[in-house]
Amino acid sequence: MSFDSLGLSKPLLDAVAAQGYDTPSPIQAKAIPVILEGKDIMAAAQTGTGKTAGFTLPLLELLSRGKKVRANQVRALVLTPTRELAAQVGESVTTYGKNMALSSTVVFGGVKINPQMQKLRRGADVLVATPGRLLDLYQQNAFRFQQLEVIVFDEADRMLDMGFIHDIKKILALLPKQRQTLMFSATFSNEIRTLAKSLVNNPVEVSVTPPNAAAPTVDQWIVPVDKSKKSALLTRLIHDNKWQQVLVFSRTKHGANRLAKHLEHSQITAAAIHGNKSQGARTRALANFKSGEVRVLVATDIAARGLDIDQLPQVVNFDLPNVAEDYVHRIGRTGRAGSTGQAISLVCADEIADLSGIEHLTGKLLERKEMEGFEPATLLPATTLSGKPIKPKKPKKPKQHRNGHRDGQRSSENSRGNKPVGKNRRHTEGGTNKTSRRFAKPKPASSGNR
Repeated sequence: MSFDSLGLSKPLLDAVAAQGYDTPSPIQAKAIPVILEGKDIMAAAQTGTGKTAGFTLPLLELLSRGKKVRANQVRALVLTPTRELAAQVGESVTTYGKNMALSSTVVFGGVKINPQMQKLRRGADVLVATPGRLLDLYQQNAFRFQQLEVIVFDEADRMLDMGFIHDIKKILALLPKQRQTLMFSATFSNEIRTLAKSLVNNPVEVSVTPPNAAAPTVDQWIVPVDKSKKSALLTRLIHDNKWQQVLVFSRTKHGANRLAKHLEHSQITAAAIHGNKSQGARTRALANFKSGEVRVLVATDIAARGLDIDQLPQVVNFDLPNVAEDYVHRIGRTGRAGSTGQAISLVCADEIADLSGIEHLTGKLLERKEMEGFEPATLLPATTLSGKPIKPKKPKKPKQHRNGHRDGQRSSENSRGNKPVGKNRRHTEGGTNKTSRRFAKPKPASSGNR
């Protein structure tokens, strides 16, 4: 199948060809015809499958056939959970729409709102936005939705995870009843299906990847290591393997900052990206990472989705995520579009429950590779695909003797029915059982009177 057979016009086909693509990905081949028919869709698509172009291309095709946008109006709205993802979608719209007379604007928080308001005065065929900033702009009369034709929910599951459900409901109340709705999500959980009831109308469901599966081109393995040695181990891996572009995930913002400083002190250029960073700092860090000026980008899960980096070779989980599904999204940053990649996780004994959850979710036991000099003092327990770590074997119970006593136990009476000679005295009369080592030998009796 080629893009020519999907019903796209020449301006879009030329833009696709300019990007070096001639064959649509599975999600594109299934979603584009459905969207062009004007139907609502629920599409399950992992990161790295080409899903952004899967809705951007047909969206631009539909808009090119309609009426020109009016001032302060929006014809298509794309909602994303993070600023980075909004910027990526906005870039995709610009790239594929370069041969079309359509306008687009990207808005998100963390930057000044006035320039965004000024852009929206002219109207936008496509508005890409995060929910919070969208509502702020709407409340300031920056735009209206009377001309809205299509709404896209990108990473719908992530929006729910991040607590945007109330904002989404407010936005839905503002939209025209007659509209086309496109919902893209990594998974269709019960929560997503509940949300979908208020969003889509008789949707066509499309799924091209097994749930919670990583790309087969990603080589996944873990290194058991004590928590205190993770930073040194990461430094060794980067130096020994001569890694030039590494995305590292940290569980916390402070942890990301500390790790970036440690790497800098080890002569490895690094930058941290997380929610406490200003949008300008985050944009610069990402740009420097893409250009190669920064060798390691340390990110919290805010960057698990939305980072579009071509041919990213390595992803490292410095900390395992608390939510198993986030592991799949993290490592989805590598091994994209058929290229190979590595996903390495540094795992300490405290993270055994998180590791078990990930292996249970993905249905795969991760290969373990110990690094010389970093063997953990606290061993990482073995795991099974039951989702629970293997419990260490309990010590064997002492053997039961004929007299009913266990090894190492005193009885109130010996085998002949006599009472013990003394509190701390070891007796051997008539019994075959050994006494516990904790019972000391009696001291020789004093020759004198007490």
